[in-house]
Amino acid sequence: MDLLGLSVLALALGHVFSNAVRTLPAMAADVLQRDLGVTADGLAALTGAFPAAFALAMLPVGVALDRYGVKPTALALLAIAAVGAVLGAAAGGPWSMLLGQVVLGIGCSGMLMCPVTYAAKNLPPQKFGLWGGVIQAFGNTGMLLSASPLALLVEHAGWRAGYIACALLAIGAAVAVSLVVREAQAPMQARRTLAEDLREILALSVSRELRAPIVIAFASFAAVLGVRGLWGGPWLMEVKGLARVPAGNVLLFCTFALIVGPALGGMLERRFQPVRRALLAAGHLGAAAAILLMVAGGALGWGVAADALLLTAFGLLISLQVICFALVRAAVPPERAGRALSAMNMSFFGGAAVLQAASGAAASVGGVGAALSVFAVALIACTLVFLRLPGPR
Repeated sequence: MDLLGLSVLALALGHVFSNAVRTLPAMAADVLQRDLGVTADGLAALTGAFPAAFALAMLPVGVALDRYGVKPTALALLAIAAVGAVLGAAAGGPWSMLLGQVVLGIGCSGMLMCPVTYAAKNLPPQKFGLWGGVIQAFGNTGMLLSASPLALLVEHAGWRAGYIACALLAIGAAVAVSLVVREAQAPMQARRTLAEDLREILALSVSRELRAPIVIAFASFAAVLGVRGLWGGPWLMEVKGLARVPAGNVLLFCTFALIVGPALGGMLERRFQPVRRALLAAGHLGAAAAILLMVAGGALGWGVAADALLLTAFGLLISLQVICFALVRAAVPPERAGRALSAMNMSFFGGAAVLQAASGAAASVGGVGAALSVFAVALIACTLVFLRLPGPR
């Protein structure tokens, strides 16, 4: 592998960290609720602070990526993320955990955008979709850490050890970025003020070229975070009656699908570019159907094998979200890639914050099945709107 590929993967280690730390609550929800003194919907609200802070931080991150470069931005964010993980480990109640989630959200806000922007600035558009899939696939290996391995760690050392392990991962990623990534100095933008850069990101988020992928992105990552990152564990443990480690083993099926799926999605995007909008829509509608079938199966008494199959299907289908990055990259020149991709990432995580809060309210009324259904309904609604909106010129 050449230096460009190694640099992208070194930067993607931050995305590994981000996936591990934000999906940690799925395998420790019960003990987190007990130790922090919160209910299930209270925990959903606390962890919802992560994507909310993430989305708000995307404005300055998008500017920093284009103004100062990828490497310094990545190193600053990894340092913030490591501090956030330590705060999470030290949390003694809901307010201290809220602080940890906010700091983690800020630190993780560029963990995907750094390798994606680096690839967008250094690769031709026709290769970007494939590398976008590789970045997502590599980064999603972080979810492996928060499945069975984390379940074992929680059982033997407690949930705080999980946050400490994540802090060490962030430090390791910073070392790798320092040693491997080479980047030309970012061009000076003296004629543009910071306020002008921020306004451009907001303008891009509602522009005709980006409107459609931004709409479907609102529900896309929210579903991943909701199913794999929060409610998947409680569904298997509370509704299906599994112990923590067996539940983690079942979630591995979804995790492997989320690792393989983005790479497959990147290849499909490159092979079927003329119909990539249809592929993106079909994947999201299929993912919604998998969630609804799983919820229906809980009422009908389907076995755990059905859950494993449906979670796998969900992971593969929702992974076509990598096409969103290709649609955005194709709509802007390289020098605006950081801001445009950040505008879409604001929708990814802003949607996660809104829908996670909604899922917590639904859980307090109708249980875990109702919480999961929130994401299915949002996927259907956003996909139908996406299909009505025009693609980029």
